[in-house]
Amino acid sequence: MARKSPPAVAGLVLTPGASAGREQSSLVAIDDALSADGIGVERIDFPYHLAGRRAPDRPPVLIATVVAASEALADALGVPARRIALGGRSMGGRICSMAVADGLPAAALVLISYPLHPPGKPDRPRTEHLGAVSVPCLFVSGTRDAFGRPEELEAATAAIAGPVSHVWIDGGDHSLRKRDDQVAAVVHSWILGLTP
Repeated sequence: MARKSPPAVAGLVLTPGASAGREQSSLVAIDDALSADGIGVERIDFPYHLAGRRAPDRPPVLIATVVAASEALADALGVPARRIALGGRSMGGRICSMAVADGLPAAALVLISYPLHPPGKPDRPRTEHLGAVSVPCLFVSGTRDAFGRPEELEAATAAIAGPVSHVWIDGGDHSLRKRDDQVAAVVHSWILGLTP
């Protein structure tokens, strides 16, 4: 009997949005779905959240936190960093994409409610780093997300060199409230569908 090859993704580091922590319900739902299939998941908190502050740390601190979490999960699972996927909600996902653009090896990016621009300010895009991303990317967003309409996100992510998948949650806003199971199912299917 032929031996089954290992999945492309051995683990996933999940990061929260700016006003939340590692217990954010969508992150927990994704963790539960992937862990059930043997994918190692590490949900993390950023330093400012652990310190009880509301204002996020500067990007270099946030990126360093993601780098450390990726390295720790790779070590714990005994795999190279390129088998660890990174992602999260809103700001957390954006920071993961910045870390990969800066050279952090990764299997893929999972970006939920990517904050393309501040609400009502499409003239302030958060996209300058996307052209340096070449790993497979999954974007899961609501069709009513004030941080980026579907057509805006599709246009911006065309700069990404790697394969990009968009999944739109019909009627969902930035919070994707009460859509945790739907989001987790999308992420689970996509991660397990990646090939080495």
